[in-house]
Amino acid sequence: MDMIAKNVQALEKLTVHTHNQDFLLTWEKSRDEIEALLLTAEIFSEMHRQKKPFRLFDSGLAISIFRDNSTRTRFSFAAAVNALGLGLSELDEVKSQIAHGETVRETANMISFLAEAIGIRDDMYLGEGNRYMREVSAALEEGFEAGVLHQRPAVINLQCDIDHPTQTAADLLHIRNHFGSLEALRGKKIAMSWAYSPSYGKPLSVPQGIIGLLTRFGMEVTLAHPPGYDLIPEVLEIARRNSAASGGSFRRTESMAEAVAGADIVYPKSWAPYRVMEERTSLLKRGDREGLKALEKECLANNARFKNWECDAAKMKGTKGGSALYMHCLPADISGVSCERGEVAREVFEKYRLETYREAGFKPFVIAAMIAMARIPDLPTHLARLNA
Repeated sequence: MDMIAKNVQALEKLTVHTHNQDFLLTWEKSRDEIEALLLTAEIFSEMHRQKKPFRLFDSGLAISIFRDNSTRTRFSFAAAVNALGLGLSELDEVKSQIAHGETVRETANMISFLAEAIGIRDDMYLGEGNRYMREVSAALEEGFEAGVLHQRPAVINLQCDIDHPTQTAADLLHIRNHFGSLEALRGKKIAMSWAYSPSYGKPLSVPQGIIGLLTRFGMEVTLAHPPGYDLIPEVLEIARRNSAASGGSFRRTESMAEAVAGADIVYPKSWAPYRVMEERTSLLKRGDREGLKALEKECLANNARFKNWECDAAKMKGTKGGSALYMHCLPADISGVSCERGEVAREVFEKYRLETYREAGFKPFVIAAMIAMARIPDLPTHLARLNA
């Protein structure tokens, strides 16, 4: 039996209730649904490798709304919807009637008459991104229930202020394949660590997404950051509950060296403190440019106190066997390459560079899987037919 058929059989055994459902936060999905997401993504990846088409749609649109810059996620979404047989249309809010006061409720319906999915990236405003996605979702539900829309498009979170599900699911698939299975992750130690960056205002969603997802698989998850670089308290509580339920562990430390010691996986990534992101959101809403300049100056000065929070060869030597898996969502701040001093030393990044590309390479298939699971009823049957 080939891998595709084997994964389809495994998919049939899982209890999944994702049809006509959005994908906004990983912890809103069951363990079976996360496993189904990985299996479906892997099926698509293997079909693409074998040059087998997986066009599940004959027509229809996928809409993307990017409220922040993006390379990997933007192109991954475009590739995913094209492979599924959908056309892509990007909503440019400047060129739309939103600039003239069109409401979210109206916009959501107007762009969705033949749409199957709406992918949204809105990660810059703490307390706003995920809320906006849910506002779009509610508007679509109203339009569908009233018969304005013939079908209800799925909303896919392409990164918000709370979570980055397409990234963390790709990360989980990369880790699963690296260690052989999800069961093999039990007891594996991952260090999700803050790392120095010569910039400020980086979203919290990647570290939050990692601790919210990987604590569900019995892993020993350590969150490391300097004093004051906290994450959203509710997400920390979710990580604690997940680890208790899965038999793993979740702990915090203010030492990067301590976190990576004996780790199987290291994930050094800069983010702004929770308090700073709250203040930044308030300043952005008020249009306070001087306040933003002062906040940036303060934050960069504080970041500079922790330049030693760099993933270098010495720290990697202290990991398990001196050869832990290095991960990053990209782009990384690489010392001596993209900046004078950054998140990761040049020699470390170069050693694992192709692995980070491989990690990112799962994202188009994860996005395609999210859309397919939300829009295609009885997905295993359709996948088996495509593989026939």
